[in-house]
Amino acid sequence: MTAFPRCVPVADRAVLVELGDTVGPAVQAQVWALDRALQDRPVPGQVELVPAMVNLLVIFDPVRTDHAAVTAAVATHLAAVTDRPIGGAEREVLVCYDPPFAPDLAAVADQAGIAPEAVIAAHLAGAYRVAMYGFAPGYAYLSGVPEPIRLPRKSAPVRAVPAGSVIIAGGQCLVTTLTMPTGWWVIGRSPTRILTGQEARPFLFDVGDPVRFRRVSAAELEQPT
Repeated sequence: MTAFPRCVPVADRAVLVELGDTVGPAVQAQVWALDRALQDRPVPGQVELVPAMVNLLVIFDPVRTDHAAVTAAVATHLAAVTDRPIGGAEREVLVCYDPPFAPDLAAVADQAGIAPEAVIAAHLAGAYRVAMYGFAPGYAYLSGVPEPIRLPRKSAPVRAVPAGSVIIAGGQCLVTTLTMPTGWWVIGRSPTRILTGQEARPFLFDVGDPVRFRRVSAAELEQPT
């Protein structure tokens, strides 16, 4: 049986800190806490942090340090963050569920066995947090989709899904930033800008931030925030 946490060397310039092998709130909280700790007090030679669901990649400058030194520094941080509470600033995301911005709302309602308004109510009631970024720029995977509307991905992806689409699959929700294909369920559209255009802070969210959705009308959708 694998013991966690463990640090695995990656190429000549990174250490993968594995905190578990099963996605869940406890492991995710440790990833967030370690990510915050390393942001606050970077290890010598640290270049970038890449948090995921059960692990954190620490990229370093191999001219300044090595795997052993980074692993030792990470171990010190791990000992300090085990019981650290989850922080993060709450972020608000606007969403319009009106036609034609929610093409899959009726299908989600049908599969869930509830009315479309109940799907909306469930989505708005979710306790979301930014679990990780991945797949495309600004694609923040939000955990916390309520159980009644957790559906597996579609059997085939749909092309040209517009940027700003609010999509769900399984226990995750995401606001798209690019026009791309997806096999997730499109239940709304958001005017909230996830890509900020700021070099110092390119994305609206930090990993671990809590997120809440607020319903807006189609008219309000035309006013980007």
